[in-house]
Amino acid sequence: MSRELPDAAPAGAAGRPGRCRQIVAALRSWRAALRIARREARRARGRTALVLAMIALPVLALTFVAVSYDMSELTRSERVDRLLGAADAELRWYTDGPLAQDAWGDTWYARDGVPSRVRPATFGEVAPLLPAGSRVAEVRRWLSFEVRVGDGYEPLVGHVLDLTEPLLRGHARLVRGRAPAGPDEVALNRAALRRLHVRVGGRVAPADGSGQRRVVGEVEFADTLRAAVALPPASGSSVDPQAEVSWLVELPGGPDPGLVERLNARGIVVAARTANPAAEPGLDAPLSAEDAGNAVLIGGLGLLEVVLLVGPAFAVGVRRRRRDLALVAVAGGDAAHLRRVVLADGVVLGCAGAAAGLTLGVAAAFAARPLVEEYVVQARFGAYRVFPAALAALAAVAVLAGVLAALAPAWTAARQDVLAGLAGRRTPPPHRRRWPLVGVLLAAGGAALAALGAARTSTPVLLAGVVIGELGLVFATPTLIGLLALAGRWLPLAPRIALRDASRNRSSAAPAISAVMAAVAGSVALGGYVASDEARDRANYRPGLPYGHVVVIWNGPDGPGKPPPVARVAALAATELPPSSVAGLDSPVCAAPSEPGESCQVRAVLPPGRACPYRTAAPRDPAARDRAQADPRCARLATGYSGGFSAPGLIDDGDALAGLTGTTPEEVAAARRVLRAGGVVVGDPQQVLDGRVTLSAVRSRDDSSSVASRTTTVPGYALRGTVDADLLVLSPAAATRLGLAAQRFGYVLDTAAAPTPAQQNRFATALRPLGPMSVDVERGPGAGDQRPLLLLLAIGSGLITVGAAAVATGLAAAEGRADLSTLAAVGASPRMRRVLSLWQAGVIAVLGSALGMVAGLGTGAIILTALNRRDATAWPVVEPYPLVVPWLTLGVLTVVPLAAMLGAGLFTRSRLAVGRRLD
Repeated sequence: MSRELPDAAPAGAAGRPGRCRQIVAALRSWRAALRIARREARRARGRTALVLAMIALPVLALTFVAVSYDMSELTRSERVDRLLGAADAELRWYTDGPLAQDAWGDTWYARDGVPSRVRPATFGEVAPLLPAGSRVAEVRRWLSFEVRVGDGYEPLVGHVLDLTEPLLRGHARLVRGRAPAGPDEVALNRAALRRLHVRVGGRVAPADGSGQRRVVGEVEFADTLRAAVALPPASGSSVDPQAEVSWLVELPGGPDPGLVERLNARGIVVAARTANPAAEPGLDAPLSAEDAGNAVLIGGLGLLEVVLLVGPAFAVGVRRRRRDLALVAVAGGDAAHLRRVVLADGVVLGCAGAAAGLTLGVAAAFAARPLVEEYVVQARFGAYRVFPAALAALAAVAVLAGVLAALAPAWTAARQDVLAGLAGRRTPPPHRRRWPLVGVLLAAGGAALAALGAARTSTPVLLAGVVIGELGLVFATPTLIGLLALAGRWLPLAPRIALRDASRNRSSAAPAISAVMAAVAGSVALGGYVASDEARDRANYRPGLPYGHVVVIWNGPDGPGKPPPVARVAALAATELPPSSVAGLDSPVCAAPSEPGESCQVRAVLPPGRACPYRTAAPRDPAARDRAQADPRCARLATGYSGGFSAPGLIDDGDALAGLTGTTPEEVAAARRVLRAGGVVVGDPQQVLDGRVTLSAVRSRDDSSSVASRTTTVPGYALRGTVDADLLVLSPAAATRLGLAAQRFGYVLDTAAAPTPAQQNRFATALRPLGPMSVDVERGPGAGDQRPLLLLLAIGSGLITVGAAAVATGLAAAEGRADLSTLAAVGASPRMRRVLSLWQAGVIAVLGSALGMVAGLGTGAIILTALNRRDATAWPVVEPYPLVVPWLTLGVLTVVPLAAMLGAGLFTRSRLAVGRRLD
C-alpha cells in the first residue's frame, strides 16, 4: 500500500512560526521582567524614591518651562482679540507713500525707497480715508513718562487712550476706580502703584514739572505688566512725539481687500481679523539647522548628566539583587533575560518619573502662572493649555534616561557568576583594558573636535566635541579610581576603606564621580571663557572722555535756544559735583536755508599717500601683516570700541578741549591758537600736511541722495595725548566756510575728581527742571559685570556635586552594612561611621571636582587657543583672548567638596550596629 508524500513546504514557511514564537516569547519575557521590576520598586522604596526624584526633577523643570512658554505664546486669534478688542481693524501710518504688508499686518516694507513718516497722523487725516459711518479711536503707546520720587525719577511706560471707549477694551482693562478724564488725572497699573508707593486717590509728580496729577484708577495692560501709566487723550499734545500711534476702527461692512490696498497705497498698514489674500507673504524665518543641532546637543549633555546621576542607584540595586538574578538564571534564564530584568527597572522607573514630573510640572505651571506673568514675562498669557509635543518628547527622554542608566548594570548582571550570586558573594567583573584606551581616544578626539568648532565658529561642532570628550572621561574614570586606590595603603583607616570601596564598587562610584566631573568641567570651561571675554573687553575699551569727566547730553527736541546756558549748568555743577569747569558742546548742522530732512556731515580728508594701504583687504602674508601693523598710516585701525561719549565733529573755539581730551595745558593752548586763527584740531597726525587740514562737508537728504558738497583747506593742529583718535573740532570760521552752523547738544565738565554715583544722581535731578538731559560719567571699563554669571555657574555645579556625593554616600552606606558590622565587631568606635561616611563623600566630591577642574581648564584653554589662532590673521588686528583662570568659580568649587564631606559626617548616625551572619 503506497502513501503519497506531501509536497515540500515553501522556503521560509517553516521559519515564520519560529519567528512568531520568538516574538511571543520575548513579549512574555518583557512582561515578566516588568512585573519583577514593579515588585522590586515597591520593596526598595528608598532607592526607588531616589531614582524617581532624579528623573522627575529635570522633567518637572522642563515641563514647567514648556507649559509656561506655550501659554505665553498667543495664538493668532488671541493676538487679534488683544490687539483689536471690539474693533474691526487697526491702522498704523508708517510711510508717506506705498508700502507692502503681509496678510496679518505683522511685517511691512516701503516700496521704491518711499520715505518714512516723520510726524504722527491726526484724526483729520485718517477719517477721510475710511467708509462713511466708521468709528475711530486713537491709541498712543510706549511713550516715555517719568515721575519724581524723592530725589530721583522713576520711568514708566505711558499709554494715551480713552479707557471708556469700547473699541479699546483689548488694550486696557480698568481694575478699580475710574478712567482719567482731565489732563491732571492718570491711572496706574499695579506695578506702578507698588514702585511709586501710591494708592488710588493719591498724587504723582511728573518729571517735566507740569504739576501733580491725581491717580483716579488702577488699570491693567495685557501686553505689558511693567510699571505703566494710562493718560487721557487730553494729554496727547504734551507727551512724547515719538510714541507709537495706531488707530482702531469699526467699519460698517468690515474690512475688504480693496480698502486694504487703498490704505497700503497711502502708507498705512492694516491689521484685521481675517487675513488679506492679496498681501505679501510673511517674513518669518524658520528654525535654522544650527539652532536645532545646538538644542539637541545641549539636551544630550543634560541627558548624560541625569544618566550618570541615576546610574549608581541601578548598580547598587543589581548588587543587592544578585541572588534573585542568579535564581532567574538557574530557572533557565539566559543573559538576555537577565538584561531584560534590569532594563525593566529603568523602564518602570523612567515611566514613573516621567509621569510624576509631567504631572507636577503642569500643576506648577498652572499654579505659578500669575507670578510668571508678572515677574518673568511681564505680560498676560493666553488660555490655559499644555504643550503636547513637548510633553511627549520629555516623557520619551525620561524613559530613555532610565533605560540608559540601567544599561551598564544590565550588562554587568548578565555576566555575573551564578554560583557566587546564589552564595551572596561579590564577584565584580574584571575591568577590561580596552575601556581606558577608548576613553583616552574619545577625550582626545572630543578636544580636537571642540577646537575645530571653535576655530570655524561652528557651535554645533564645538558642542559635539564637548559631548564626545565627556564620554571619553566617563570611560576613563573607572581606571583612574583603580589607580588612586593603590595609594590607599599609605592612608589612615577611614580614607583607606573609602578608596577601597570606591575601587571595588566602580559601577556605582564611577558614574557619580563622572557626573561631578562633567558638571564641574563644563562650569570651569564656560567660566574661563566668560572671564577671558571680560578681560578682552577691558583691553579693547577706549574711553570717550578722560577718566572722571562728565558729559551732559540734551535729549529734547532739536532747535536753537532749547538747551540752557552754560552758566546755569555750571551753577548747578558747583553745588552738586567736585570742582569743575563747564563748556558747551556744539555739533555742525546745515546752515540756513535748509529743507526738512536734510543733514550735513563733515570729515577730515587724508592727504594723498597717507591712507592705510591695507584698509580694505587683509594681508595674507604674515610678514606683510607685520609691516602693516608697524605702518603709522594704519595706526588708526587699532581694535577697540568706544566706551561712552563720541561725536563725529564739533564746533568750538577751544573752551571744550580740556574737558574732551585731558591733555596738557600747553597742548590745549596751542590748539586754541589754531582755532582762533580759523583752523581745525584733529586727533590723527596723518590728517595734517604742512600745518593744514583739508575738510569736506556733504549735505544729504533722508533718501541718502547727496545734495551738495564743499571742500576747503584750513590751518590744522594734531593734538597729542587725546583719548579720542577720531577727534575733529572745527573753529566757527571754518564751519562757516563749509556752509555749517553750530547747534548746542550738550556740555562737557572737566572735574577735579570723579563724581560718586550719588553726586551724579543729585546733579541729574538738579538738571531736570531745565529740560530733558542725561548725565554720563567716564568711569573706565566696567568691572565685575560677569561675576553673577560665574557665581551662578559655580552654584549649579556645586549643587550637582553635593547631590552626587550624597547619593553615592547613601548608596555606599546601604551597601557596606557588613563592613560596618565588622568594624563594630573588632572594636571600632562609634565615631568611625561618621568619619567613614565623610571620606566616602570626599572620594566622590574631591575626585570628581579635581578631575573636572583639570578637564575644564584644559577644555577652556583649547577653545581660547583655537579662537586666537583663528583671529591671528585678521586685519585690523584683533585683541586675543587672554588665558584667564576663573578664580571665583574655582574658589566656590573648592569649598563645595568640603561642604559635602561635612554634610555627610553630620547627617550620618554614629551608632555601629552588630549584625548576625547568616550562612
